[in-house]
Amino acid sequence: MLMSVIEGALSAPAYPELAGKRILITGLTSRCGVDIARAFAEHKGRLVLQFAEASEAMQTVAEIVAPAALDTRVYGPVGTDIEHVADFARTAVQAFGGLDAVVNLVPLEMRGLDPAATMADVERRIAAQLTLPFVMSKIAANRMSLVWSEGLVLNVATLASPPAGAARAFATVAKAGLTAMTRAQAEEWASRGIRFNAIAPQTAQAPAPDLRGEPDVASLALYLASARGKGLSGCVFEAAV
Repeated sequence: MLMSVIEGALSAPAYPELAGKRILITGLTSRCGVDIARAFAEHKGRLVLQFAEASEAMQTVAEIVAPAALDTRVYGPVGTDIEHVADFARTAVQAFGGLDAVVNLVPLEMRGLDPAATMADVERRIAAQLTLPFVMSKIAANRMSLVWSEGLVLNVATLASPPAGAARAFATVAKAGLTAMTRAQAEEWASRGIRFNAIAPQTAQAPAPDLRGEPDVASLALYLASARGKGLSGCVFEAAV
C-alpha cells in the first residue's frame, strides 16, 4: 500500500484545497526543509516557519518562500526543554488562529555525543531530539480537537549524510523511537480525525526506497495534507538521505 501511495503522490497534480491552509514547519535549516516549505508556499498556504538555526541563511530561505505563500510568520531556534517548546507551540498555534498541518523536521544526529557514551546517554540524546515534535504535536492536535478540525502531523526524520558505523546504529535507534511515537499518537488521536505519519531515512541495507531526496518528500507531504491523504495515519515511509 505504501508504494502505491508514494507513486500517487509523485504523480499527483496540484492540490487546490491546500490554498489558505495553515501549515507549521519546525526544524528548518538552510539545507533541510526548504523544498517542503516552498511546496506549501506555492499552494498558497499560510506558513509558520521555525528555523533550527539563526543565520543569514534563515533570512534567505524566508525570502525565497514568502513571496509565493499567502502569508508567512518566521521564528528562530527554540530551546529543547519542555517549557520553551510549549511556549513556542502555543505561539505557533495562535499565529493564524489555528493549524491545519504540522511538519516536524527531526534531526537524527549523534554529532557531539561522546564516543564512549552509554546507552543511557544515547537515550537522553534521542529524547531531547524528540521533545519538540512530541510537545508541538500534542499542543497542535489538542487545538485541532477543540475546534473540531481535522488535521495532519507529519514527522520527517533527517540525516546530514548517509550513516555508517556508530552513526547508523544511533540513527536506527532514534528512528525506532520516532516511529513508535508517531504510531502511538496516531492511535491516540484517530477518533478525532487527526492523522500522524512519518517519513524516515532508510537505515538498513535494503533496496533503495521510492522517495529519493527532499523534492519527493515534499510531494508526499502535500499528498498527506491534501484530501487524498485523509485515509492515511500511522504510516511510516522510508526515504533516501
